[in-house]
Amino acid sequence: FPTEVQNIILKGEMPNIQNPNAYLPPIDFDKEYAVFKEKHGEYVHFLDFLSWELYPKVFEAFHQHFEEFGAVRNLPTPAFFYGLKHNEEIMVEIAQGKNILIKFLNVSEPTDAGERTVFFLLNGQTRSITVKDKKVDTKIAAHKKVSTKYDIGAPLQGSVSRILVKQGDTIDINAPLFIIEAMKMESTITSPMAGIVKKIYLPERTLVQQNDLIIELE
Repeated sequence: FPTEVQNIILKGEMPNIQNPNAYLPPIDFDKEYAVFKEKHGEYVHFLDFLSWELYPKVFEAFHQHFEEFGAVRNLPTPAFFYGLKHNEEIMVEIAQGKNILIKFLNVSEPTDAGERTVFFLLNGQTRSITVKDKKVDTKIAAHKKVSTKYDIGAPLQGSVSRILVKQGDTIDINAPLFIIEAMKMESTITSPMAGIVKKIYLPERTLVQQNDLIIELE
């Protein structure tokens, strides 16, 4: 670049004249890639790993969106940004040569928890799903949901009767974690793995819905 242009752009900073990788810290690709897959799941590949190393905040936001909504890149652009109109039908290619037909039918009024039931046709069969309408004001608390294999949530709607562990506890597989009370019956929830109690999200006597996050392990 001409020196005059460099001075305008860099504003007094010295230009880098070596290869870009000369300014990056060394990395053990095999070791770090294994750590990356352990954290983000087996579906990620090496290009995802490179994206994470170069742009960690951007990739973490993408990964969180993928965990919650799946591969939205398969949706047609207008449907993704604006949603479907009543009785509108779209075709979505979920894999090479494999398509599904989705037709939006109707949506219910919001419940006290601000949830609506959406009715649609999937390849001609009627389906429904409950979604949270973020535009609806509600006084009912909405708790964080289970999103990773280290999250332990409520398997059913009820009340957190007792928390049986403390933050920082080291636990074995099948160790009792908490008790859910529902319909005057108590269910003891155990750990699916050995680990350490990283965080307890909800206290005792909290009313919970299915998959509400209660304990996070590490």
